[in-house]
Amino acid sequence: LGGLINLKDLVLWGNELSGSIPSELENLDVLLILDLSENNLNGEIPPEIGNLTNLETLALSNNQLTGEIPVEIGQLVNLTQLYSSFNELTGEIPSELGNLVNLHALWIYSNQLTGEIPSEIGNLTNLSWLRLNDNQLSGEIPPEIGNLTNLISVYLHNNQLSGEIPSEIGNLTNLTSLRLYSNQLTGL
Repeated sequence: LGGLINLKDLVLWGNELSGSIPSELENLDVLLILDLSENNLNGEIPPEIGNLTNLETLALSNNQLTGEIPVEIGQLVNLTQLYSSFNELTGEIPSELGNLVNLHALWIYSNQLTGEIPSEIGNLTNLSWLRLNDNQLSGEIPPEIGNLTNLISVYLHNNQLSGEIPSEIGNLTNLTSLRLYSNQLTGL
């Protein structure tokens, strides 16, 4: 596949593909859509994926991917959709995701992510859907979430978040769904 250098869409979801994501996909530098969801892929997300700087959609959900989210994903500044739910990803959410200012959807729920939600998430002012639920995230909800005034949906439930719900959530006047249950939040 790495030789198909004029490819703009690579959509292989819903098959029985196994093994790891080949690093040779980095050669597809005009690629706009990479959808490998709903397969049996395993191993880590290759850092070379950060070379696909024209990418607008990256969909890796419903696989068995492990390891950390590579910081190189922060180089995908044209990305509007990032889906990597229902995997076995570990480690912290990289602060470099704050570089993805064109993102409309960030779905990395149902993994094993730990650590705090990075404050850089407040840079994603075009974000409409934020789904980080069903992980092991801890610490406080960053007040910078109040910068995301285009948010329609925020799912942070089933984590280990603590502290008070930030008052800045009141800035999210377009919000239609807010799920914070099954955490250790205080105040009201």
